[in-house]
Amino acid sequence: MRKKLFKGIAIGILSSTLIFAGACSVLQLADENKLPESPSVTQAEDITKPEEEKISEAGSLLNPNSGSSEAASGLIDNKADYIMRLIKNYYLYDVTEADYQEAIYRALMNACNDPYSCYYTPEEYKAMMESSTGRYCGIGCLVSQDVRTMLITIVRPFAGSPAEKAGILAGDIVYKVDGEEVAGQDINLVVTKMKGEENTKVQITVYRNGEYIDCEVTRAFIEVETVTAEKLVEDGHKIGLITITEFDEVTEKQFLDILDDLKSWGMEGLVVDLRDNPGGIVDSVVAMLDPLLPEGLTVYMKDKYGRQEDYTSDAAMYDIPMSVIINGNSASASEIFAGAVQDYEVGTLVGTQSFGKGIVQSIIPLNDGSAVKMTIADYYTPLGRNIHGVGITPDVEVELPEGKIASTVTREEDTQLAAAVQVVLDELGQ
Repeated sequence: MRKKLFKGIAIGILSSTLIFAGACSVLQLADENKLPESPSVTQAEDITKPEEEKISEAGSLLNPNSGSSEAASGLIDNKADYIMRLIKNYYLYDVTEADYQEAIYRALMNACNDPYSCYYTPEEYKAMMESSTGRYCGIGCLVSQDVRTMLITIVRPFAGSPAEKAGILAGDIVYKVDGEEVAGQDINLVVTKMKGEENTKVQITVYRNGEYIDCEVTRAFIEVETVTAEKLVEDGHKIGLITITEFDEVTEKQFLDILDDLKSWGMEGLVVDLRDNPGGIVDSVVAMLDPLLPEGLTVYMKDKYGRQEDYTSDAAMYDIPMSVIINGNSASASEIFAGAVQDYEVGTLVGTQSFGKGIVQSIIPLNDGSAVKMTIADYYTPLGRNIHGVGITPDVEVELPEGKIASTVTREEDTQLAAAVQVVLDELGQ
């Protein structure tokens, strides 16, 4: 049974790594003596003219049809070198060589114009990889990012976590971390800023109900419980409810252990709640789907060259009436789960349209401890659907009551869960 695409392909805001290495060249600073010392503002305007004319004369090289890529690259190097000399001589504040380097690497990834592709410093990469294990030191909350607005929202603080103790609530929008505005930044970078040494403090500013609220949070060691379960008895039937908040390294074992426990209990039907689950590691979701699917494709990927890589399940299957709850924040690996269940008709999807992230990211470590994350492939459900930008339509569409969100809705108000349980009961009654 094939379980992996490449070693470490990842989907969503949590990612594993491909075993690739790379090196990044560093632009060297120019000799600042080539520029006059201490010019006035008006003088500086005149000083730039000769170099600007040179750039203008060579401008045709920026047209890919008018010259070689090597010439264009040389022009870019020259222009970047000149801009850095201007900064060194005239900019009021100090900029270090490390600042230049990090800015260049980030700019290279920004050129992709892809919200899912970015550069990580060694510190950011280390912290991000710690998050994907499900064990880290931080504030203890699940966050999601809207790819359209790039706003980061608290999905839920973990029970007993530093975030909960500091008064952070589900639905809060993260505005600042330690005084720095984080709107528009990659979610993994923001999460990295929230993490740090145990017992250290971080200032989180959230936007809630029209006002900004400052919260001082003391970081602590967090072991994320990504899978929880309840044993429901409805109309005399034993129904298991499994809630999956994300797909980390720890999630596969947690899910399979819980599934075994529910089987031992005598479970007759199963409800899987994927609401507000932003995704995670593809190897985890594939392993979790294996006991729920018949033999065949679970998901497949295609890269820019049309090369296809398959994930499959084996013939062993736990056949039980099942429903899966999704909503607009169910993304990426959650949609792999929901898409496979729907395509094989082994369960019924209940809720609202999913987010629509049908592309794959990979983390590629560089030889200095840093890394880049980039989109490398489209993914497709077993029946060949690519849901990117579209999402998955549930079989039974059910909204929550107006003003309610999945992370805080009470059991009595949870119309989506009630509908999912009823779907299972109806099948058991047939």
